[in-house]
Formats: sequence, structure tokens, C-alpha cells
Amino acid sequence: MRLFIALDLPDDIKERLAGMSGGLPGARWVPPENMHLTLRFIGEVDNAQARDLDDALSAVDGKGFDLTLKGIGSFGEANRLRALWAGVEPSEPLNRLQAKVEQAAVRAGLQVERRKFKPHVTLARFRADPPELKLSHYLSQHALFRAGPFPIQDFTLFSSFLGSEGALYEAEAVYPLERVAVPPERERL
Repeated sequence: MRLFIALDLPDDIKERLAGMSGGLPGARWVPPENMHLTLRFIGEVDNAQARDLDDALSAVDGKGFDLTLKGIGSFGEANRLRALWAGVEPSEPLNRLQAKVEQAAVRAGLQVERRKFKPHVTLARFRADPPELKLSHYLSQHALFRAGPFPIQDFTLFSSFLGSEGALYEAEAVYPLERVAVPPERERL
């Protein structure tokens, strides 16, 4: 079973992101239903380790928070573009949640993740580099992208299956975060 832990995004945010698909030759755009923010990639595990991971994730506590997507960027070297992504405005609650998820994964017997957490939502992957001028134009056209804030009230353990049309993701378990109480509006005199 191939697993990862992520924040699912609200449908309206996914649609806004999908609206930016296009204009880059060689891009394989992520369908809206697959858009997410990965907290921890797990990879292949057996059923026993998946159960241990579920138990550890069930013990993660945290409060809900708001998140804002901000900016567009890319991963890869100058001579080999790998992915295009939407960034995330700095968020201490997101970093705390990610650290707790990482600790849960290690408690479940997984190796410590060596890569630094760089929160993002992947928009497209590339097999071949798009023309540099088109990429520069795309990045400048969407440089001021901003979506949110939107509430994060849970995180999800997803399984991933490779199909003929690409990856298919299925939610295996959803872990709620404690709701943050919003103070009632003051009564007007």
C-alpha cells in the first residue's frame, strides 16, 4: 500500500488552482480532485505498518487554523524543471502540525524524513522543459496569486494507486483537529 499524509483543499480553492492550468508546453497538469498539500510522504508499507501509522496519527492533537496560498514557483534545476507549484504563506500552526505528523510517522516505525518541509500544492509536473520564455511569462503572470485564508479542520491519510490515467488518491482516514472557538460578536448597544 502506497501512502501519504496531506491536507485536502476546499473545492473552491482547487477550482481556482485548476483555472491556472494551461499555457506551458510539456506540463502534465494535476486534476483538481488530486490537489493537496503533502505533510509527509510515506511510500509503500504493509498492512501492519499502515495500522501502526493510523494509530499514531489518531493520537496527533492540534487546533484548526486558517491557511493562505500565496505565489507560484517551480522545483528543479535550471536545465531540468520538475514541477510547478502554488506556495503557502508562512504558517506556524501548519509547521507545528507537520512536525506532529512527522513524529507520529517515526513512532509508527518509519525513517525520519531528511528533506526540509516546503509546503506547496503541486500544479503540474514536467517530462520535458517548457520553453524558458513561456515559463518566465507564466510565473510573472501568476506571481501575485493568493487564495484564502481558508480553514484547515483536519488532515488525511491517503493511499495512491497508479492507473492508466495517472495517480488515483483515496482517503483512508481523516483526523480531525480541535475547532478553534470564535468569540461571539459583541452585542450592539
